Amino acid sequence: MRPAVGADVVRCEECGGYEYGGAPDCHRCCTRVDDIINDEWRRFLGDWQGESEHEIARLVVTEPDRHDWRVVDAALDRITCIDCGEQLSRGPMTCSPCNLAHGFRYAAVETDRPGVPPGNEHAVRVNVSVVRRPQMTSARELLARRLLLPALLVGFLPTTAQAQRFSSMIKADPAPDRVTGMISAWLHSTAQAIDTNEDPDHKPKW
Repeated sequence: MRPAVGADVVRCEECGGYEYGGAPDCHRCCTRVDDIINDEWRRFLGDWQGESEHEIARLVVTEPDRHDWRVVDAALDRITCIDCGEQLSRGPMTCSPCNLAHGFRYAAVETDRPGVPPGNEHAVRVNVSVVRRPQMTSARELLARRLLLPALLVGFLPTTAQAQRFSSMIKADPAPDRVTGMISAWLHSTAQAIDTNEDPDHKPKW
């Protein structure tokens, strides 16, 4: 289950980083990320009692713009690609059907939760997609996406300036410990700014 807005980020008992941020290498974090998708799918299936799960999944992927992005992602997981044999959209870079399905997934509904900055749900959605499809991005991009995910899940969203600084620092020093430290400092400064009603982008960074 995804954490609530405003919840504290916590350390993973397996990898030692923030929960969710160790995926795809940490099994526990990877399971947590998958649960974001699967928990919503189980709720969705509650309205389809007695129907074939496979057929429901096929129906969902034909009309992604009518469903929450987590439902669409879960439906894709339950369809096997006829070309590569992987879960549809999660095959290798050379698989055309998977790449096509991956593009269509972004037509799905992304609804911001109450209390988060506009665009937080889209950021969560993109980062989850990258973490669950790591073969399609660079190592540095994956590192940034996965380590930022825990903060996004509890409702934070970096400003454009923060995101640019974050990206530049990762390019300069991509060591995971260094990036984790940057995120910890950002979370701390942002939380302080919220408590004092200040603009977090005017506070010290990383």
